[in-house]
Amino acid sequence: MHIQMITIILNGSDMQLNSSSNITQLLQKLDLSNKRLAVEINQQIIPRSDFSSFTLSEQDKVEIVQAIGGGSL
Repeated sequence: MHIQMITIILNGSDMQLNSSSNITQLLQKLDLSNKRLAVEINQQIIPRSDFSSFTLSEQDKVEIVQAIGGGSL
């Protein structure tokens, strides 16, 4: 059985994924599942509630930005 692959652009670099991959699966692959972050697909912020239902497509431009905790100096 041949698995169909797609190429996305993740933070400026090409990455190959299974064609049925969603955002949740991408974050698991990157070991970012439980991190505080924002995901933007083709310049649109995707709500966390949509991560498992948002299927990635060929040449999607994906930006992942992690929240960094901090405080006052």
